[in-house]
Amino acid sequence: MRKFISIILLSFYLVSTTELYQLLKIPILIEHFMEHNEQNAEMTLISFLKMHYDHPVKDADYQTDQKLPFIVHSFPLALVFTINPDITFEVKKQIITDHHEKIYSYDEPFYDKDALNSIWQPPKNY
Repeated sequence: MRKFISIILLSFYLVSTTELYQLLKIPILIEHFMEHNEQNAEMTLISFLKMHYDHPVKDADYQTDQKLPFIVHSFPLALVFTINPDITFEVKKQIITDHHEKIYSYDEPFYDKDALNSIWQPPKNY
């Protein structure tokens, strides 16, 4: 039962957020093919698909042609974010006046200013 529910929920998600919803238009494709087949008995499915997808023509049944799957693409997923204008932010400033002793960096007590500055001096001949 869990597997079935998972498949159903995944199907709903994919149909609503991807182009898979176009597959729901297949009955319209079949109906439209049958209409064309009644008008021209020699028309095959391949020639029908070429006529509507490869070289579309704006003819008398253009409105029906636009309802076929994968003719018109859309963006089914639209996310809208709004910000409530009534939100206010307060910044509270707290000054700590406690006196703390100096915190040394890891190498400050071992820092020898003369040793490091002597690196940049030219060599001396004694």
